[in-house]
Amino acid sequence: MAINSTREDEDLKETLKSEVLIRLLKNLTEYRGKIVIVSLLIFLTVAISTTYPLLIEKIIDDEVYHGNKKGLLVMALIMTALAVISFIATRIWRRMMAVISNDMILNIRRKLYLHIQELGVDFFDQRPSGKILARVTGDVNSLKDVLSSTVTTLAPEAISLIVILVIMLVKSPALTLSAAVAIPIIVLGLYFCEILAHKRWQKLKKKDSNMTAFIHEGIEGVSVIQSFNAQAESAREFDGIVDEVIKAFRSAVIVADIYSPTIELASGLGTATLYYIAVTGLGVQPESIGTLSAFVLYLGMFFSPIRNLANYYNKLITNMSSAERVYEIMDMEPLVKDGDDVIDMPEIKGNVEFDHVTFAYPDEPDVDILHDVSFKARKGETIALVGPTGAGKTTIVSLISRFYNTKAGRVLIDGHDISKVTIQSLRSQLGIMTQDNYLFSGTIRDNIKYGKPGATDEEMIAAAKAVHADDFISKLEKGYDTEITERGGGLSNGQRQLIAFARTLLTDPRILILDEATSSIDTRTEILVQRGIEELLKKRTSFVVAHRLSTIKNADRIFVIDDGGILEWGNHESLMAKKGAYYDLYSSQFVSAS
Repeated sequence: MAINSTREDEDLKETLKSEVLIRLLKNLTEYRGKIVIVSLLIFLTVAISTTYPLLIEKIIDDEVYHGNKKGLLVMALIMTALAVISFIATRIWRRMMAVISNDMILNIRRKLYLHIQELGVDFFDQRPSGKILARVTGDVNSLKDVLSSTVTTLAPEAISLIVILVIMLVKSPALTLSAAVAIPIIVLGLYFCEILAHKRWQKLKKKDSNMTAFIHEGIEGVSVIQSFNAQAESAREFDGIVDEVIKAFRSAVIVADIYSPTIELASGLGTATLYYIAVTGLGVQPESIGTLSAFVLYLGMFFSPIRNLANYYNKLITNMSSAERVYEIMDMEPLVKDGDDVIDMPEIKGNVEFDHVTFAYPDEPDVDILHDVSFKARKGETIALVGPTGAGKTTIVSLISRFYNTKAGRVLIDGHDISKVTIQSLRSQLGIMTQDNYLFSGTIRDNIKYGKPGATDEEMIAAAKAVHADDFISKLEKGYDTEITERGGGLSNGQRQLIAFARTLLTDPRILILDEATSSIDTRTEILVQRGIEELLKKRTSFVVAHRLSTIKNADRIFVIDDGGILEWGNHESLMAKKGAYYDLYSSQFVSAS
């Protein structure tokens, strides 16, 4: 299985930027009503701002030139009123747009989170959780400015540019040529920014993702780092990753910063051309100073939206890689999902069958982990799976849980092909417990009831007593209301495992899967757990994966898994009598223990 580490850049699927932008803009359609109001208010402010030069022209050529004080007062009042209207409209649409953009980001993050929850275990096995976290947090946050600016910058500035250009053409086509001189410079600068900057921003996002993943890994593994006194080495690695982020950032910013001077160069060239044409070509007279002033203002206004659009484009290029990273996950299809004609799994009795099952990981289809495996487990039977590491024991129970699809063959429960039933109806009747069961921040009560929120306290306590978790919980100051962290602060590994075991048993599963479930429990605690397990296993079909062979001596059947299949099977006594693979495994553990 291909793994992406914290120090390795992620591969990113190439996507047309126009497609990404269209998908981004589709988020705005959910707020059509509010966007229409914002757009109208923006257009109002654009109309007011593009009117100012015409008013200045009238003031200079009519009122000032002819000394009309009353006209000056009227024009001053008009401009003041327009300024107040523009101020109020701007405040309203900015506030509305802030609310809309925040809602959009929360909605995108929610959709992304829910989609990630639907992806299979292969998705999480192949990448550090920190890199997933980087996409849900940092990359989604980067979209906020793009979505907001699309409404507040792209639309109004583009309209302003068109309106200003039309007014300039109407007033003086010759002077408008001054603006046209700058366009080739702007286009070349934009092309340069597009070609070089996007790849560099993509690289920066990958380096940022590596850093987030490394930090997350360092927090999760802090006890290991401290126990090996590896703080200095960890710091050196972190410094190296940060250095890569800094270099990537500088590389991207250098290209992005080139475009702003390009706009200033174009603006200066356009202004100089305007004055040159006005003085030498048109011979501007005093009575037309107002017109020239208006034209100078319009020329400045002409370059202002270009600057803003350039900044928007820069922002778009900067954050487009974030959008690509978000949509790449959104487009991922879970390898395991419900088919078109699935039905709900009837109430499970507990008969399990592997019918010539072959399995290989999707990214390594030619490497079979299991090959042509067949067996039947009867209702209420306890099957133990033993064998060397990597033999395929966990793969077998993962296929029963349908965390993966088979490459060939079928997995049947009570005669139903599990690929033909809904995943929810299947897993809701299974109890799955591994050696690394996760506890959530909250109370012990919340954690035990996690799989069955509607359970009564009596049911919860009964499950806890069955695995002897109640023995230590009842001695805690707050009992079942004791607050714990996801790391189980204040609890031993054995206590955490007992809580997780109670959580699984509370759901009263028809099929119970224990994958190294007692590996983290000390010997004394294991004895207590084994008493509870022995009683509970009688009521359900159970599959137990264990390295400690002493814990599965009472299993109805023991399967020795190796070389992609079942080497031998039987109960403990019969397998020991064979003196085969199981005998060798058991004897080696006994010798090691002694």
